[in-house]
Amino acid sequence: MGLFRRREPLHEQLAREGGLLTRPVEEPSPPRWVETGIHGVPRAREWDSVVTVEVEGMEGDRALFVALPDDTLVVEEGDDVEPLASALDGVASPPYRAEARRRGGSQWAVGIRAIGVVELPDDPGGEEILLTANGGERTLLVDGVDTFASLPELERVGEARGASYVVRARRLDGTLWEVEATAL
Repeated sequence: MGLFRRREPLHEQLAREGGLLTRPVEEPSPPRWVETGIHGVPRAREWDSVVTVEVEGMEGDRALFVALPDDTLVVEEGDDVEPLASALDGVASPPYRAEARRRGGSQWAVGIRAIGVVELPDDPGGEEILLTANGGERTLLVDGVDTFASLPELERVGEARGASYVVRARRLDGTLWEVEATAL
């Protein structure tokens, strides 16, 4: 310790001598690790609900599918997902996207997320669409390529979010597209 160094900070000494301190000042403790480990920005929620279901006779360990409002199933991965979709009848209402993984034997864990579905009768081509509107300017990208086409169905979806928006669309099947709109 240096020759001219105080044992306590001046503000604490003055507060103590003035009778303002009723208890000794504690040093702040170092941060503690908690159950979640390292803290940071949390991930956005991926699923609206996650359920476990018992389904007999399914092949494979993973299935991805979309259930449409007319009870049609668009299978992206897996074989016959009908038993899984039937097990979800009381849990989720179409349209929804589901990802299922086998947990052992006939038990499956299924993540379910509600989605928006739009029919585009005038096929813009491509598999992915990005529509942005901001400050009166509109940009439409089909598979990353700028186009001057107009898609009023997607514009209505975006305008429901406000004057400035982003609409992402991904082809499901034929003229049906999964859409997600976000206000800017």
